[in-house]
Amino acid sequence: MSTSAPDSVATGPLPEVASVPWRKRVTDRSLVVRKRWWTATMVAHSVPFVAAAVGLFLLNPVTALLGAILLAKAYIIPALYARRGANVLRRKGRGSDDAELRALGLLGDLVGHDARELVARTGCVVEPGTLGVWVVGEAGALLVRPGGHNVMCWCVRVPDPGLPAGDRIAHLLLALRADEAGFATVANLAFSGAPWRLRRKLEPAQRPALDAARAAAKSL
Repeated sequence: MSTSAPDSVATGPLPEVASVPWRKRVTDRSLVVRKRWWTATMVAHSVPFVAAAVGLFLLNPVTALLGAILLAKAYIIPALYARRGANVLRRKGRGSDDAELRALGLLGDLVGHDARELVARTGCVVEPGTLGVWVVGEAGALLVRPGGHNVMCWCVRVPDPGLPAGDRIAHLLLALRADEAGFATVANLAFSGAPWRLRRKLEPAQRPALDAARAAAKSL
């Protein structure tokens, strides 16, 4: 789902929310429900493989190799979803150096000194919100929920893929600041789960952004 940046940082409903009338506006409670459904879905996908592996081994230890394959499948399924979640922060192809520098300068004007330094290191912006602490990247954002025990990955497409990286991030950051709940309503949930699982799939340079967001979320 795509989203356009608001004309200003004044709060107000994002116009893109009207394009998804079948979706209920995100609330703190609805995020709790979605987290539980996501966890239940992952359990439903993985537990049958584990149960089959154990059952086969108990019936005949010769089936241990087949059981190992089934256990691998049980592990791979959540890992694949975590990989999909990490993709919302994955860096895209770079434009010209001049355009990238100008875009980073604009992005630097939108954030404080500490956030500016983190952007330079990780390519992400950590932004506290009412639903948790966000990590905004080029193709979406992570939401570390209060307490830091759960992270939700949201995929959001910027309409112009030719924009420099800094402009894409600024675009999403302005939309998030204007209407946080609307931003999450328009976005597509790509992953929900433990931060440690997602962290392993992130690029090493981006992991400090998740760590910073999680540390901030623990105090919420």
